[in-house]
Amino acid sequence: MRADLERRRAVSREAARRRRRVESDMFGDLSRLLPLPTSVRPHLDKPSVIRLAVSYIRLKALVTDKVYSGLALRGGGGGVGGVHLDCKDESDVYLRNLEGFVMVLSCEGDMMFLSENVSKYLGLTQIELMGHNLLDFTHPCDQQEIRSHLRLSSEEYWCDAKRDFVMRIKSTLTLQGRSTNIKSASWKVLHCQGRTKARVGPASVSCLLLTCQPLPVTHTHLSSHTFSSEHSMDMRFTHCDHRVITLLGYSPHELVGRSVYDLCHTLDTNRLTKHHINLLLKSQSVSAKYRMLVRSGGYVWVESHSAVVPGAKPLRLRPCAFQPLFIICVTYVLSGVEEPSLQLSLDQMLYHRQLSGCSESGNTLTKASRLTSL
Repeated sequence: MRADLERRRAVSREAARRRRRVESDMFGDLSRLLPLPTSVRPHLDKPSVIRLAVSYIRLKALVTDKVYSGLALRGGGGGVGGVHLDCKDESDVYLRNLEGFVMVLSCEGDMMFLSENVSKYLGLTQIELMGHNLLDFTHPCDQQEIRSHLRLSSEEYWCDAKRDFVMRIKSTLTLQGRSTNIKSASWKVLHCQGRTKARVGPASVSCLLLTCQPLPVTHTHLSSHTFSSEHSMDMRFTHCDHRVITLLGYSPHELVGRSVYDLCHTLDTNRLTKHHINLLLKSQSVSAKYRMLVRSGGYVWVESHSAVVPGAKPLRLRPCAFQPLFIICVTYVLSGVEEPSLQLSLDQMLYHRQLSGCSESGNTLTKASRLTSL
């Protein structure tokens, strides 16, 4: 009786070892099929192999679709990660100039693909993120907005709809550039821009293609078409540099105490308000393109990069909190003056009245000088 029991146990243990051996061989074969560096494959656990395999299957279905024929996966030699070397070199140039990374999201929010340089900005590697849901790494207060951008309306299935939003995502990089544990991760603000891609059919392929840039953008240059300003938390000017004179016609001391909304085109107020709300909630933001009024008449198209500068001393009532001191803003003027004869604000009307008054007084003085000469 006991011998039979021991024999059955031995047979069961051998069957379990065989199953584990077959399972390990299957996962080993599957990991070798993944377009990953050889040094990475031995360190993958079984859940990671399944997660990456599903991501690459979905990505291949996306890339081989005729709708996305501009991209092409090529297996075999001559490629790195399944992508042809020429394409990879060209992509590296784009990513360096972008100062950000590329992300492909499914309509459920799964990260189907991220460019390899994502670790430079988030500290998390491409392999650690691919296959996971984006909402698992984003700030809880931003998840509702992200879901709204992932949803496609009936019209967006037939055309590429634009997406432009700001979100906070986990980053394991410290301010000193060191890497920390995911449990100690901080929030990094990303400016995400891109388009939706959708196809209705038996093999439906839908995704969101995004370029993600960390804020503040490091390549901010104050050129002749750029001016910087400081604002209170309600967006009233507290300081502005001298470039605003040549770009908008206002002197810096004229703008102090006035709201930036006074200079915004009425039809673009919603864009500026969205930028302001993002700034208050997330401390950093990039505005959509909007029109700013020129004092002499008309308007120019601009884009503003803004950040909240926190105070160094904590509040008395909340010792752990930091009081925002002011908002610093860099505004890029993207166009020349459009419709210069158009008067859209009281400032523009007063400016033209002053010009007409000066011209009338000049004409009077000219007539008087002619009479005295006679």
